[in-house]
Amino acid sequence: MIGIEDVEDAMESVEGVAERTPLRESRTVSEAIGADVYLKYENLQRTGSFKIRGAYNKMSSLSDEEREAGVIAASAGNHAQGVALAARETGVDATIVMPKDAAISKVEATSEYGGDNVEIILEGIDYGEAYEHAREMQEDDDRVFIHPFDDTHVQAGQGTVGLEILDELPEVDTVIVAVGGGGLAAGVATAVKARSPETRVIGVQAEGASSVKQSLERGEIYERDSVSTISDGIATRRIAESTFEVIREKVDDVVVVDDDETANAMLRLLEREKTVVEGAGAVPVAAALERDLDLEGETVVPLLCGGNIDSNVLSQVINRGLINAGRYLKFETVLHDKPGALVDIATLISEHDANIYAIHHHRMAKDVALNASEVEFEVETRSREHSNRLVRALENAGYDIEVLS
Repeated sequence: MIGIEDVEDAMESVEGVAERTPLRESRTVSEAIGADVYLKYENLQRTGSFKIRGAYNKMSSLSDEEREAGVIAASAGNHAQGVALAARETGVDATIVMPKDAAISKVEATSEYGGDNVEIILEGIDYGEAYEHAREMQEDDDRVFIHPFDDTHVQAGQGTVGLEILDELPEVDTVIVAVGGGGLAAGVATAVKARSPETRVIGVQAEGASSVKQSLERGEIYERDSVSTISDGIATRRIAESTFEVIREKVDDVVVVDDDETANAMLRLLEREKTVVEGAGAVPVAAALERDLDLEGETVVPLLCGGNIDSNVLSQVINRGLINAGRYLKFETVLHDKPGALVDIATLISEHDANIYAIHHHRMAKDVALNASEVEFEVETRSREHSNRLVRALENAGYDIEVLS
């Protein structure tokens, strides 16, 4: 189990490589939960996440012989980029195995960060298969494997985020951190509890990848059969033995949030804080907003651990968040195929202060009469109540409405 001295040594190690990321007050989240909330913007870190801290600390600890042999790692995104940049900074050659379905943007970013020091191999349909392939290669070549979380140097490097928080905000009452494999939570909890024992550390997992609560309840590691979540940065089936021991001893509570709550938090951060975070970076804010964590009146720091999100995924998340907030309504109805029919319903929508995004006609629908047309509307509304009010008004006017989303 790592100690505070390991994190302090890591702080010296990553100095000048990892950025000291901003810690800023969030009025919108503060007002929502009745606390003084400060966001730790680790999504603005080099490579877009905290991973450079642990990767660089690990690689800077290698012996001359290990550096000469090179390293190997497996990752679907953030860890790959952290290892790539650390390889270039230390001059160590690295082979990084990424699954074939890894986002193109993350593969390209890994290549750019690593330059000539990094070889990328696409292998396996998911992270699990990529990991197994990397382990086989590591055994054959006798290179050091840079694990994303089951490594004390990596955990200590991640813990430097906790020291930064305490240096700038020593009066913090609660730190909220995402938990995937547990490396970040273990490192941050070690730093926080050593420097400020009364400060709470709360871990947050995605519902489709939660294993920690079950592990704590059982007193042993619980491994899921599969994972499914938009928070791909913490989509692990289990935590490590090393991180489990730290979490059990030093993390005060672990809660779970679902994908809808995460999407809502991502949208709030995008619109109100003008910052882009990935799912893993948003789960601490989602927990603060959606779970009863007894935060009222406290000074709270949710850690925005990463901002590496594929543009297509971000678009889907924004749409999901708008739907959840009742700000996007998609419905279909049948109109008589005659002049003025579309104008009539559009006028009614306008009179109820809703804005039409798009209209799609389906005249060839088999269940629609020859003199009618099935029409699909995409409408911007202000809230769930506003959306429901519009649907009722349309139905009262004689339209048969089927809400699609």
